[in-house]
Amino acid sequence: MIRRFLVLAITILALTAYSFGCTGDDLPSSEGAVTDYASLIDSLRAAGATVAPAGEVTQPFFSVKGKLIKVNGGDVQVFEYQDSTAADNEASLVSPDGSSIGTSMVGWVAPPHFYQPGKLIVLYIGENEAVIKLLESVLGSQFAGR
Repeated sequence: MIRRFLVLAITILALTAYSFGCTGDDLPSSEGAVTDYASLIDSLRAAGATVAPAGEVTQPFFSVKGKLIKVNGGDVQVFEYQDSTAADNEASLVSPDGSSIGTSMVGWVAPPHFYQPGKLIVLYIGENEAVIKLLESVLGSQFAGR
């Protein structure tokens, strides 16, 4: 009986010590995992997506050239800035529904979806729910678009 009590007490003590030693920083999280182009590609592939480079893209309202990637067949534009502050500054120019960026009014061929992890602005123009759900699982909620 005493032996059983000691084992129980030691187990409780060990679990308590372990739980105090763990913080949220120790746990894996997809939030914040994507910060640049390479980590975006890795995260999409880890989520089961087929990803292939598809060239470059230029948008007149963004100050950097973008890379076009095919994500499960959908065209996704990725704009990588020098740092997150530069990406934040350009993202702040995008209207909530994505219809204007700075002084540019945009007539999209399909609904735009803007995401902004780290030093990236990621733009998907389309209605493929599977692609949208995949992007949201890796990038979080869109900051602008429809």
